[in-house]
Amino acid sequence: MPGESVAARSRGGGSPVSSVSKGIKKVEVGLKWDPSPAGTPSNDLDIIAATYAADAPYGNPVYLVHFDSRSPDGTITLNRDSRTGQGFGFDEVMTLELDRLAATFARVVVGVAIQQEAEQKVFGEIRNTAIRIREGYTDLAQSDLSSVSGCTAATIAEFTRDETGAWSFREVIRGFDVDPTMFASLMGGEH
Repeated sequence: MPGESVAARSRGGGSPVSSVSKGIKKVEVGLKWDPSPAGTPSNDLDIIAATYAADAPYGNPVYLVHFDSRSPDGTITLNRDSRTGQGFGFDEVMTLELDRLAATFARVVVGVAIQQEAEQKVFGEIRNTAIRIREGYTDLAQSDLSSVSGCTAATIAEFTRDETGAWSFREVIRGFDVDPTMFASLMGGEH
């Protein structure tokens, strides 16, 4: 696929992770990174979530949630948005209330993209990146994006709804070398 990096990883052999057979209900995705050195342009990383319809789980996203937006029904919200990486703890935080998503949705893909300014940056040039995906106080996944260090964007998680309506999680670290707009259109493709 154009723009996709060969760096790809799926933990646990690609098997879904969920809490005791009732599925995942509400997750928090956190992203942090160090600010750029003094006198250099700021590093601006963004969490992006794409929702997919049950009748087209690998088609075009029904909607995207990213900086300055939330889902139309309020089930996916970017609670904290940083344009510099300054602050304590996780600089960007997105909450996904999967148990409240309408039955018309069967898949949600979450990714991270670097906003590109004057010069293009890749994850390897941004110090101390870290991602944490958790349900309650249980960490489902953690990553430093080192496996996609030469990329400008990456998927980090896939949530899918089964026939019973329960949601499961799969960590999918897949890198892309594209701008955030192109990434949003490619991130949910089959792999």
